[in-house]
Amino acid sequence: MSERVMPGRTDGLIPLVAADALWADLTADSAVPTASGAFTCSPARVRAGYVLLGGHVVATVRTSGGRWSVAEGEVRLAAAGLNAVGMDRQDLVRIGPFRRAPGQECDEETRLRWRRRIAGELQELGGSERAAHREAGHPYHLAGIDWRKILVEQTRDGTQRTWWLPRAVVRLLDAAEHAETQWVQAARTRQANTAVTDLPSHPRQTPDADGRRTRSLESPTASLRPYRKELEGQLYSVFSRKPAASRRVAEWACAVCRTAPATVLDHCHEHGYVRAPLCQSCNTQERPDHLYSNDIRVANRYTRLFHTHTDDWLRHWHRCPGCRARTTLPLPHLAAWTAYTACRSLRPTHPAPRGRKPCGVLRVSWTGSQNAPRSCLLTVTVDFCPSGEHRVLAQVPYREAVEQFRVWLTETAPAVAAAAGPDRLDGLPAQFRPVIADTSGEDPGLF
Repeated sequence: MSERVMPGRTDGLIPLVAADALWADLTADSAVPTASGAFTCSPARVRAGYVLLGGHVVATVRTSGGRWSVAEGEVRLAAAGLNAVGMDRQDLVRIGPFRRAPGQECDEETRLRWRRRIAGELQELGGSERAAHREAGHPYHLAGIDWRKILVEQTRDGTQRTWWLPRAVVRLLDAAEHAETQWVQAARTRQANTAVTDLPSHPRQTPDADGRRTRSLESPTASLRPYRKELEGQLYSVFSRKPAASRRVAEWACAVCRTAPATVLDHCHEHGYVRAPLCQSCNTQERPDHLYSNDIRVANRYTRLFHTHTDDWLRHWHRCPGCRARTTLPLPHLAAWTAYTACRSLRPTHPAPRGRKPCGVLRVSWTGSQNAPRSCLLTVTVDFCPSGEHRVLAQVPYREAVEQFRVWLTETAPAVAAAAGPDRLDGLPAQFRPVIADTSGEDPGLF
């Protein structure tokens, strides 16, 4: 794309209307759809001194004529960051509706609160179709992203509507919320510190040698600390009741992706131990469908959990002392692994334009529980077969599945396997805790 030069610039500043056009022009080929009114349409916060563009904060400046402007270089930097984001439209994260807000506190320092904005608009308007046909001038973007173009609405059991966005967009909007919070906190600090009057208006800007302001390329998690097992061995039921527990979780970067601020505290439902703080995206990626019933579908995201990102996820699951000592996984995760990995060779295939593709959708159910391993049996089934078949691939006893997993773990992630086993009982209670029931069935903030 050719470089667009904006007319009427004064010392690198351009008016908001020109900034709108520049943002739309620079991001025209982006995988993430953007809006042309990023600076002039609500919820842009021009008068507050900033505008969110993706995961970036762009400072706004009021010129001597009373007109609001922004630095052209800042817009280009934000556009370059957004253009670098890849988006898989099939990798979706559920964003609502939930019976209660998904792990988000009502924090005045975060004005964006994008999940609540989307839920409020869709519930008020009665669905995505009506939301897409709002009158001109109404809010239609979040952090410069036109979310309605990529919102997916699904219906469960013919009655309940659910809303989904691509995982890459969820991470972008979470990063925008965090960047906004950091901005507001920095602005309050500057106002309180009256002794310093020459600080730049942007919290990430610093004056260079000739007095010009340049922006450092800090990531959204630059102010967060990495998780270093500070909560290892703690029970979720105890920690979650401590005052300001949510605020403390938000001080960490996500322990899995390490690129987004943590929003929830993941824990093992079978043993009750805290695993680590995670961002919403990683938390939903880890969750099996229909968690803690006796029947789950093995979603496509397990291709990453058990293939390309195996070491990270196995290490994360074994942050639970109970799972680590038993060298296993929680029952729903073990069931998904058994269906996807141990029974891979049994899954039939069908002709496809580019070779053959696996048949249907994998589903695994079980009788009994891990607390009664002798009677626990995993049944792996293929649903939605193109030829109309529904076949049982295998029935695997729980103990056999555990042994298969141990062998696979040793071959696939030897470092994780070396840290596991019955001799690794440091700090582990003599008696395992019973399974913790998932009472909500929907709210990702609970786990």
